Amino acid sequence: MTEFVFKVLTSIGFNHPLHPIATHIPMGMVMGMFLFGMASYFFKNPELVKTAYHCAILAFIGMFPTILFGYMDWQHFYSGQWLLLIKIKIGLACVLMVLLAAFVVIGRKESTTPISRLIFYIFCMMTATGLGYCGGTLVYG
Repeated sequence: MTEFVFKVLTSIGFNHPLHPIATHIPMGMVMGMFLFGMASYFFKNPELVKTAYHCAILAFIGMFPTILFGYMDWQHFYSGQWLLLIKIKIGLACVLMVLLAAFVVIGRKESTTPISRLIFYIFCMMTATGLGYCGGTLVYG
């Protein structure tokens, strides 16, 4: 199936990886969650808590096509080779998926403490940063 998709895309002149296109959704939303979350923590603004939570939901949803496209690119461009950076990216993607899923469930409760939210914001941002770093290193060396 992967090769079929890439053959169709190549036939219309698109020869690029798909994964980088999709990464902007979850990565941007994680950064938004982090920034709005930090602002909500320091300024004690409940509206920013909601905004950070909504960013987390969008990041979680965006993880699914991003992971699928990453898998497809890995199969097509790297022939499924188990490079160290690929292993790290898969591990970090799993960690981020679990963190975001947990936050989507826990973060909607008003009883969630600000410090608990802050910890999620920080860990999600650190994980996303690691994913971006490994992806950049994999592509650009």
